[in-house]
Amino acid sequence: MTKIRREVVISEALALLDEAGLDGVSTRQLAKRLGVEQPTLYYYFRTKGDLLAALAQAAMAPHATAPLPVPGDDWRAWFLDNTRSFRRALLTHRDGARLHAGSAPTGDLERIRHKMAFLVASGVPERTAQMAMLAASRFTVGSVLEEQADAGRGVDLPPDVPAIDHESAFEAGLALILAGLSDSSQPG
Repeated sequence: MTKIRREVVISEALALLDEAGLDGVSTRQLAKRLGVEQPTLYYYFRTKGDLLAALAQAAMAPHATAPLPVPGDDWRAWFLDNTRSFRRALLTHRDGARLHAGSAPTGDLERIRHKMAFLVASGVPERTAQMAMLAASRFTVGSVLEEQADAGRGVDLPPDVPAIDHESAFEAGLALILAGLSDSSQPG
């Protein structure tokens, strides 16, 4: 069996994702790209699902290595920055939102716990912090999913329908989530 480094397999799989989209990523195509037999890939990834999970984790690396909040940080500014960082990571790769959707944050649990603890220490009720992080995450994935789908379609809109500015729409939605979070964290 030909041995290749796992990092090379993941890097080439991400390049294949960027070229062919999520539907074009297959172990057959990846093996061909790497110049190996398909069973060689099973040494690293038992199933295509395992491969996609590794790709999702690799694609999230820029967000997963962003600085964590520290006591004294403004939680509202951090919440905005964190969500924007997540969006940027999803937009880095073609079909990044589709790749990420449904993936489990197994390698990121300590970071998530730290972020939650920061929000709670900043005065956000624990359940509210959980729901806000979940809502922001799902809103971001959905926004990027729509943005990436629109990029591939090239839809012609009627002249009386304004084109969607995805970044402005994202920022408006994020502001609404933050406003709701801010209101719910105020003493009643």
